[in-house]
Amino acid sequence: MDTSGISEIQNAFDDAVKTVADKKSLQDLKIEYLGKKGKVTGLMKEMKNLSNEDRPAYGAAVNEVRSHITSVIEEKETALANEALEARLKEETIDVSLPGRTFRLGSPHPLSRTIEDIEDFFIGLGYEIAEGYEVETDYFNFEALNLPKSHPARDMQDSFYFSEDILLRTHTSPVQARTMQARKGQGPVKVICPGKVYRRDSDDATHSHQFTQIEGLVVDRNIHMSDLKGTLELFAKEMFGPDREIRLRPSYFPFTEPSVEVDISCFKCKGAGCNVCKRSGWIEILGSGMVHPNVLEMAGFDPDEYSGFAFGMGPDRIAMLKYGIEDIRNFYTNDLRFINQFKAMEDGGDQSESI
Repeated sequence: MDTSGISEIQNAFDDAVKTVADKKSLQDLKIEYLGKKGKVTGLMKEMKNLSNEDRPAYGAAVNEVRSHITSVIEEKETALANEALEARLKEETIDVSLPGRTFRLGSPHPLSRTIEDIEDFFIGLGYEIAEGYEVETDYFNFEALNLPKSHPARDMQDSFYFSEDILLRTHTSPVQARTMQARKGQGPVKVICPGKVYRRDSDDATHSHQFTQIEGLVVDRNIHMSDLKGTLELFAKEMFGPDREIRLRPSYFPFTEPSVEVDISCFKCKGAGCNVCKRSGWIEILGSGMVHPNVLEMAGFDPDEYSGFAFGMGPDRIAMLKYGIEDIRNFYTNDLRFINQFKAMEDGGDQSESI
């Protein structure tokens, strides 16, 4: 029996496997020798031409070559995998001596910062923060604040109504009304009410259909207009500088009597007149007044025993004045070029230039 062909195939494989350098080439070599039409498989087909006496020895020789090739291929697969892993580790080596990646820190949104500053000031005076519903009833949004259905100030075009009795709140005053009712006629009440409000308004540089508002309420025995003036004077100095002065101008609000508009002396021109104060030397910042007896009575407080004051301001306007922002829409566009300027301010930049 001639087995030289078997030895030649094994020798040819051993020579070929030495030149294999990647997984694909090894797979091609495996198919060439062990596939259905491979060289080793072809050797088995020759057994039909052998005598019965020669077949066992021939079959054993072919199986020995098959086992040898299979073993070498498995070893080569392991070797190639290890080489690939080592190469990858070398390419992806981390240099632990390099400095770590830096992460840019953001800064509070100017509107959020202003609201927090206002809240911190009033909390320092002993006020509580009260929050309420943005979808309100007509009663708490208007009627409980001395605005009956026939009142001329209740123009439906100024409000977003869901139904005759449900609407998006037009101010945070309903929170005051609900807070007073929850106290069941027992003072003192000392709260500020921050939140979003909604009115039908055209979007321009100074108006928006959605904006923020902070209202304050104090109800107790022996509360006077002088308490309101002193509180707002402290607030103006805290927000705009110790040299600020305020003035009170008579005004009208249905839920306060008497009512006043509050102006601060212009922080840019010091009262001389400029573009910020429209050449008047004063800037209007909020409305306020003494709580109307009807509002106290509807909330369960005896107006002969209790009195109070209330005020309302727009943090948007406070922020625009404080940081020199000319367009209210900048607060709501999420433009990083605008917001990033306030990080520079935190780092010591100038806050006086218009943004």
